[in-house]
Amino acid sequence: MIVLKFGGTSMGSAKRMEEVSMLLKRDGPCVVVLSAMAGVTDKLVETGVYFKKGDREAGMNNLQWIRNRFEDTCLELFRLKPSRDTIMLFLEKAFDDIACRVSGEISQETVNWLVVQGEMITSRIFADYLQECGSPSVLLDATGFMRLDEAGEPDLPAIERLLTPMLRLGGDLIYVTQGFVCMNHRGETDNLKRGGSDYSATLIGSAIRAEMIEIWTDIDGMQNNDPREVENTFSIRRLSFDEAAELAYFGAKILHPACVWPAQQFNIPIWLRNTMDPGNPGTMIRSGGERQQITAIAAKDHITAIRIRSGRMLNTYGFLVMVFKVFEDFQTPIDMITTSEVSVSLTIDNDNHLEGIVEALEKYGIVEVDKDQSIICVVGDFLVDRFGCAARILHSLHNIPIRMISYGGSQNNISFLISSADKKRTLNELNTGLFRMTKLPEYAHS
Repeated sequence: MIVLKFGGTSMGSAKRMEEVSMLLKRDGPCVVVLSAMAGVTDKLVETGVYFKKGDREAGMNNLQWIRNRFEDTCLELFRLKPSRDTIMLFLEKAFDDIACRVSGEISQETVNWLVVQGEMITSRIFADYLQECGSPSVLLDATGFMRLDEAGEPDLPAIERLLTPMLRLGGDLIYVTQGFVCMNHRGETDNLKRGGSDYSATLIGSAIRAEMIEIWTDIDGMQNNDPREVENTFSIRRLSFDEAAELAYFGAKILHPACVWPAQQFNIPIWLRNTMDPGNPGTMIRSGGERQQITAIAAKDHITAIRIRSGRMLNTYGFLVMVFKVFEDFQTPIDMITTSEVSVSLTIDNDNHLEGIVEALEKYGIVEVDKDQSIICVVGDFLVDRFGCAARILHSLHNIPIRMISYGGSQNNISFLISSADKKRTLNELNTGLFRMTKLPEYAHS
C-alpha cells in the first residue's frame, strides 16, 4: 500500500481535483491524505481570531466566503444531479454546524476545531467525487486514529493500533483522509501545526509500513537553493533522509521539518512530486550511500543570536548546564551553538521569551543580542571532509561577514550565521561557488 499526500494547491479548484483523481488510477489500495483547499485554512485561522475578539460580523463574513468557495467548486466539479444534491446538502449542514459552534463562548478548543474544518470538508468533497467517477473510495476521519500524547507529540503506536483495522476492507480501495487533523490527549480536536499534512502522511505511512509515501506539491521536488532568491537553481533527484531533514529544518518550504523522521524509522521512501507536471521525476528521499558531495543550500530567517561572556567559564565545569537550563525553563530551542574559553554564542528562532532569557543569563555574564540574523545551511554528505568541502564553502564566502560557524556536529550540515541583509548575496555566492552553474552536477540528473 502507498500513501499519497496532496497539498492545498493540488486541491485548489475543481480542475485540480479532477487532475488528482486521474493520478489515483493505479493498481492496489492507497491512502490519500488531503490538505484543505488553498487559502481556506488561513481564512479559518483569521475567522477564529475575529470570533475570539467578539467581531462576529467579520467572522460570519469569512465563513460565507469559505462556504461560497466550496459551493462554487462543487457546482463545477459534480456532473450528476444526485451526487451534486448530496454534497450541497452536506455543505449546508457543515456550515450550520460551524455557525452553531461559534455562536457561544469561543474557547481555544473551539478555535482548534474550527481551523481543521477546511480539511474535513475538502476530504468529503473529494471522496464523493471519486465515487461519482466510479472509483471506490472510503472516507476516514483522522480524529479516529491520529493521536497526540501528553507532550503534544504524535503517538505513533496509538496511530498504528487505531488505523490498521480501518484499512482491512480489501480490494483496490482509495482511503481518503485529512492531513493536519488529530486528537490531543484530552480527547479534543487539535492539529499538527502549519504544514502538518506532510507530517500526517509520513506518520500514516510509518503506521501501515507503506511501500512509498508520495508528497505532491506544485514544484519539481527539492531545489538545490532558494529559487525566490537565486535564479539558477535545479531540482535534486536524490536525497538521503538525513539531508532532507536538515534542509527541511533549515528552511526548505517543500517539507514539514518533522515529517522525515517517521519514514526514516522504517526506511520508507518519500517521493516529492509535482501535481502540475506529473511526468517530472521530482525528488526521491531514501536511505543512501556515502556520496561525499555538496547537495543543497537552505536559509532560515528571523534568527536571534545571543552571546554570553564570562570569566567563570574558564577551567570550570557546569557553566553550559546552567546556560542550557535557562532555555529549558523558557521552552526555547537552540539552533546553533559555538563556544570559546570565555564565551558561548548561540541562536534561537523564537524570541517570544527573549527578555526573560536575557535577564536570566545576565546572572552568569555579559549578554549581547543580535536580531535580524539568518542561518545559511549547506547540506551534503561530508563525512570527515576528505574532499575539502569546507574549504570550498569558505572560499565562496570570502566576501561575506560571518557571525558564527557550526561544523562537525553533523556529517550532513555546515551552517553559518550572517546578517539577514546579506542573505541574498550569500545564497548567490554559494550557488556560483559550489555548483558552477555552467554545468549541472551529475547527481542533479540521476
